[in-house]
Amino acid sequence: MRLYLASTSPARLATLRAAGVDPVLLASGVDEEAVAAAAPGPLDGPALVELLARAKAEAVTDSRVKGEPIDGFILGGDSAFELDGELFGKPHEPAIAKQRWLAQRGRTGVLHSGHWLIDHRGGQVRGATGAVSSASVTFASNITDAEIDAYVATGEPLKVAGAFTIDSLGAAFITSIEGDPHAVVGLSVSLLRQLMREFDAQWTDLWNMERPGL
Repeated sequence: MRLYLASTSPARLATLRAAGVDPVLLASGVDEEAVAAAAPGPLDGPALVELLARAKAEAVTDSRVKGEPIDGFILGGDSAFELDGELFGKPHEPAIAKQRWLAQRGRTGVLHSGHWLIDHRGGQVRGATGAVSSASVTFASNITDAEIDAYVATGEPLKVAGAFTIDSLGAAFITSIEGDPHAVVGLSVSLLRQLMREFDAQWTDLWNMERPGL
Protein backbone atom coordinates (compact mmCIF):
# COMPACT_ATOMS: atom_id res chain seq x y z
CA MET A 1 0.00 0.00 0.00
CA ARG A 2 1.35 3.43 -0.91
CA LEU A 3 1.14 6.77 0.84
CA TYR A 4 1.07 9.89 -1.32
CA LEU A 5 2.28 12.98 0.53
CA ALA A 6 0.77 16.25 -0.72
CA SER A 7 3.61 18.26 0.75
CA THR A 8 7.15 19.32 -0.09
CA SER A 9 8.17 19.60 3.58
CA PRO A 10 11.58 17.96 4.18
CA ALA A 11 10.64 17.45 7.86
CA ARG A 12 7.45 15.53 7.03
CA LEU A 13 9.32 13.39 4.53
CA ALA A 14 12.12 12.64 7.00
CA THR A 15 9.60 11.76 9.73
CA LEU A 16 7.81 9.27 7.49
CA ARG A 17 11.04 7.71 6.26
CA ALA A 18 12.27 7.29 9.83
CA ALA A 19 9.01 5.44 10.53
CA GLY A 20 9.56 3.06 7.60
CA VAL A 21 7.39 4.80 5.01
CA ASP A 22 8.80 6.18 1.76
CA PRO A 23 5.90 8.22 0.34
CA VAL A 24 5.28 9.39 -3.19
CA LEU A 25 5.71 13.17 -3.13
CA LEU A 26 3.13 15.37 -4.83
CA ALA A 27 3.32 19.16 -4.70
CA SER A 28 -0.17 20.53 -4.14
CA GLY A 29 0.47 24.09 -5.36
CA VAL A 30 -2.25 25.36 -3.01
CA ASP A 31 -2.39 29.11 -2.35
CA GLU A 32 -2.66 28.96 1.43
CA GLU A 33 -3.54 32.63 1.86
CA ALA A 34 -6.34 32.39 -0.71
CA VAL A 35 -7.81 29.30 0.93
CA ALA A 36 -7.74 30.94 4.36
CA ALA A 37 -9.27 34.14 3.00
CA ALA A 38 -12.13 32.21 1.40
CA ALA A 39 -13.03 30.49 4.69
CA PRO A 40 -16.43 31.46 6.14
CA GLY A 41 -15.52 33.61 9.11
CA PRO A 42 -12.38 33.68 11.28
CA LEU A 43 -10.78 30.34 12.12
CA ASP A 44 -8.86 29.30 15.21
CA GLY A 45 -5.53 27.51 14.90
CA PRO A 46 -6.76 23.90 14.74
CA ALA A 47 -9.54 24.73 12.26
CA LEU A 48 -7.16 26.65 10.00
CA VAL A 49 -4.47 23.97 9.75
CA GLU A 50 -7.05 21.24 9.14
CA LEU A 51 -8.66 23.34 6.39
CA LEU A 52 -5.32 23.88 4.66
CA ALA A 53 -4.32 20.23 5.06
CA ARG A 54 -7.60 19.23 3.43
CA ALA A 55 -7.10 21.68 0.56
CA LYS A 56 -3.63 20.28 -0.15
CA ALA A 57 -4.78 16.66 -0.11
CA GLU A 58 -7.80 17.34 -2.31
CA ALA A 59 -5.68 19.33 -4.78
CA VAL A 60 -3.74 16.23 -5.86
CA THR A 61 -6.51 13.63 -6.10
CA ASP A 62 -6.50 13.77 -9.91
CA SER A 63 -2.71 13.52 -10.16
CA ARG A 64 -1.12 10.69 -12.09
CA VAL A 65 2.15 9.01 -11.18
CA LYS A 66 4.02 7.46 -14.08
CA GLY A 67 0.79 7.66 -16.05
CA GLU A 68 -1.25 5.84 -13.44
CA PRO A 69 -3.91 7.27 -11.08
CA ILE A 70 -3.21 7.40 -7.38
CA ASP A 71 -3.81 4.05 -5.71
CA GLY A 72 -3.42 4.34 -1.96
CA PHE A 73 -3.78 7.02 0.71
CA ILE A 74 -3.23 10.74 0.20
CA LEU A 75 -2.01 12.81 3.15
CA GLY A 76 -2.15 16.58 3.31
CA GLY A 77 -0.58 18.54 6.16
CA ASP A 78 -0.24 22.08 7.41
CA SER A 79 1.12 23.76 10.54
CA ALA A 80 0.78 27.07 12.35
CA PHE A 81 2.27 28.45 15.55
CA GLU A 82 0.03 30.23 18.03
CA LEU A 83 1.32 32.84 20.47
CA ASP A 84 -0.93 35.20 22.45
CA GLY A 85 -3.89 34.10 20.35
CA GLU A 86 -2.21 35.10 17.08
CA LEU A 87 -1.33 32.55 14.40
CA PHE A 88 1.99 32.51 12.58
CA GLY A 89 2.94 30.54 9.48
CA LYS A 90 6.21 30.73 7.57
CA PRO A 91 7.91 34.13 7.97
CA HIS A 92 9.65 34.06 4.55
CA GLU A 93 11.62 37.24 5.30
CA PRO A 94 14.64 37.48 7.68
CA ALA A 95 13.34 40.62 9.38
CA ILE A 96 10.01 38.95 10.14
CA ALA A 97 11.72 35.81 11.43
CA LYS A 98 13.89 37.86 13.78
CA GLN A 99 10.88 39.81 15.04
CA ARG A 100 9.09 36.58 15.87
CA TRP A 101 12.07 35.16 17.73
CA LEU A 102 12.40 38.30 19.81
CA ALA A 103 8.72 37.95 20.71
CA GLN A 104 8.77 34.22 21.55
CA ARG A 105 12.11 34.11 23.38
CA GLY A 106 11.53 32.79 26.92
CA ARG A 107 7.88 32.12 26.25
CA THR A 108 5.52 29.24 25.43
CA GLY A 109 3.36 28.87 22.35
CA VAL A 110 1.36 26.10 20.69
CA LEU A 111 2.22 24.45 17.40
CA HIS A 112 -0.84 23.07 15.59
CA SER A 113 -0.40 20.48 12.84
CA GLY A 114 -3.37 19.56 10.68
CA HIS A 115 -3.74 16.23 8.89
CA TRP A 116 -6.17 15.26 6.13
CA LEU A 117 -6.22 11.69 4.88
CA ILE A 118 -8.02 10.58 1.72
CA ASP A 119 -8.65 6.93 0.98
CA HIS A 120 -7.89 6.76 -2.74
CA ARG A 121 -7.40 3.02 -3.06
CA GLY A 122 -8.46 1.66 -6.41
CA GLY A 123 -7.88 5.01 -8.09
CA GLN A 124 -10.91 6.85 -6.70
CA VAL A 125 -11.93 8.71 -3.56
CA ARG A 126 -13.55 6.28 -1.14
CA GLY A 127 -13.55 8.45 1.96
CA ALA A 128 -11.67 11.12 3.89
CA THR A 129 -11.00 12.17 7.46
CA GLY A 130 -8.90 14.69 9.32
CA ALA A 131 -7.58 15.64 12.74
CA VAL A 132 -5.18 18.03 14.43
CA SER A 133 -2.26 17.36 16.76
CA SER A 134 -0.98 20.20 18.96
CA ALA A 135 1.96 20.64 21.29
CA SER A 136 3.16 23.42 23.58
CA VAL A 137 6.68 24.64 22.90
CA THR A 138 8.78 26.60 25.40
CA PHE A 139 11.81 28.58 24.26
CA ALA A 140 14.91 29.32 26.33
CA SER A 141 14.86 32.71 28.03
CA ASN A 142 18.60 33.32 27.63
CA ILE A 143 18.77 33.19 23.83
CA THR A 144 20.99 36.09 22.80
CA ASP A 145 20.34 38.53 19.98
CA ALA A 146 23.51 37.25 18.34
CA GLU A 147 22.17 33.68 18.42
CA ILE A 148 18.92 34.82 16.86
CA ASP A 149 20.78 36.66 14.12
CA ALA A 150 22.96 33.62 13.43
CA TYR A 151 19.97 31.30 13.29
CA VAL A 152 17.99 33.58 10.99
CA ALA A 153 21.05 33.90 8.72
CA THR A 154 20.99 30.13 8.10
CA GLY A 155 17.68 30.55 6.29
CA GLU A 156 16.12 27.63 8.13
CA PRO A 157 13.48 29.58 10.10
CA LEU A 158 12.21 31.36 6.99
CA LYS A 159 10.60 28.20 5.62
CA VAL A 160 8.83 26.75 8.67
CA ALA A 161 5.76 27.64 10.71
CA GLY A 162 6.68 29.67 13.77
CA ALA A 163 10.20 30.28 12.42
CA PHE A 164 11.69 27.31 14.28
CA THR A 165 12.42 23.61 14.03
CA ILE A 166 12.82 20.91 16.64
CA ASP A 167 14.59 18.41 14.41
CA SER A 168 17.40 20.63 13.15
CA LEU A 169 19.26 23.84 14.05
CA GLY A 170 16.41 25.31 16.09
CA ALA A 171 16.40 22.43 18.59
CA ALA A 172 19.05 24.01 20.80
CA PHE A 173 16.77 26.94 21.62
CA ILE A 174 13.81 24.85 22.82
CA THR A 175 13.70 23.86 26.49
CA SER A 176 10.53 21.75 26.66
CA ILE A 177 7.61 20.34 24.71
CA GLU A 178 4.26 19.21 26.10
CA GLY A 179 2.23 16.99 23.82
CA ASP A 180 3.06 15.01 20.71
CA PRO A 181 6.62 15.98 19.68
CA HIS A 182 5.89 14.93 16.10
CA ALA A 183 3.22 17.63 15.98
CA VAL A 184 6.05 20.17 16.14
CA VAL A 185 7.69 18.56 13.11
CA GLY A 186 4.41 18.85 11.25
CA LEU A 187 3.30 15.23 11.01
CA SER A 188 2.14 13.00 13.85
CA VAL A 189 2.74 9.38 12.88
CA SER A 190 0.64 8.17 15.81
CA LEU A 191 -2.29 10.33 14.67
CA LEU A 192 -1.83 9.17 11.08
CA ARG A 193 -2.04 5.58 12.29
CA GLN A 194 -5.32 6.37 14.05
CA LEU A 195 -6.74 8.01 10.93
CA MET A 196 -5.89 4.96 8.84
CA ARG A 197 -7.72 2.72 11.28
CA GLU A 198 -10.92 4.59 10.44
CA PHE A 199 -10.66 2.96 7.01
CA ASP A 200 -9.81 -0.47 8.44
CA ALA A 201 -6.26 -0.04 7.13
CA GLN A 202 -3.14 -1.09 9.00
CA TRP A 203 -0.29 1.34 9.55
CA THR A 204 2.21 -1.46 9.02
CA ASP A 205 0.90 -1.96 5.48
CA LEU A 206 2.56 1.35 4.61
CA TRP A 207 6.02 0.13 5.59
CA ASN A 208 8.01 0.02 2.38
CA MET A 209 11.56 0.70 3.57
CA GLU A 210 14.03 -1.68 5.12
CA ARG A 211 13.91 -1.30 8.87
CA PRO A 212 16.09 -2.99 11.50
CA GLY A 213 14.47 -6.22 12.58
CA LEU A 214 11.91 -6.29 9.76
